[in-house]
Amino acid sequence: MTNERVGFVGLGFMGAPMAANIAGAGWEVTAWNRSDAAFAGLPGVHRAENVAQLRDESAIIFMLPDLSFIEDAAAGLLKAWRAEPPKPGTAVVVMSSVSPTAVRLFGKTVHEASGGNAVVVDAPVSGGTTGAQNGTLAIMVGATESDFDRLRPLFETMGTTVRRMGLLGSGSLAKACNQLIVGTTTAALAEAAELAERSGMDVAALYEVLAGGLAGSRVLELAGPRLAAKDYTPTGPAKFMHKDLAFVVQSAEAVGSAVPMAHAAIELYAELKRQGLGDQDLTVVRQAIANLNQTATAN
Repeated sequence: MTNERVGFVGLGFMGAPMAANIAGAGWEVTAWNRSDAAFAGLPGVHRAENVAQLRDESAIIFMLPDLSFIEDAAAGLLKAWRAEPPKPGTAVVVMSSVSPTAVRLFGKTVHEASGGNAVVVDAPVSGGTTGAQNGTLAIMVGATESDFDRLRPLFETMGTTVRRMGLLGSGSLAKACNQLIVGTTTAALAEAAELAERSGMDVAALYEVLAGGLAGSRVLELAGPRLAAKDYTPTGPAKFMHKDLAFVVQSAEAVGSAVPMAHAAIELYAELKRQGLGDQDLTVVRQAIANLNQTATAN
């Protein structure tokens, strides 16, 4: 699929730089986004009037908040394919964080609507907006070997770590595991920050010494400065972590795996949402914990 055409749906915090990197690598990108303003800073990315207009692209990437948004956006596309099937080998690429079970069901829907000519590949990403901007995302792919090999050049325009994890749904399960680690680690760092500050310790100094020891991590490197500064400017809404942790719990229940950390974290992020903090950055989990401290003190 070198230098072919690709459709892209969803030009948000992650999607816009991802589409820009594909175009920058020489691909012809046609995109749809609910807001036209997203196209202003994306030279080389053409605008589609609707998602159905992307019906003839070799691959159509969806980067929307959840599978329900993808299903709504794809409704017109699937209707067009039912009337006239796409060319064989067309790929619908779900790069959002979605349920492993639900994406497999979506795969069946797309297969039937396209007359068997289109497949769904799940390829969620990790690396945040920085990774999306720099083209250094980690991409976890659920696909057959042949579909993965065909799509790999496209993925490599957006990421530097591209791995096939298994068949459809495996990419989403890998991303759920990623979110379990990111969500719990960020929460632990936030909890440590609140404990340290209330004890009279400088949080930035604490993080500096932690980074030099076994507690050092990529999460600490990226989230630490924001947690220390209480900078909750959104790079991605914290509420999505609650959704992603639900996928961890669902997947664990399906195979009988104990996930005590996931259960603790999903309750914390549910509390974060109840406090009205869900639209701020993931690091706002520190504020959620601080609010719990105030409630405990008041009681």
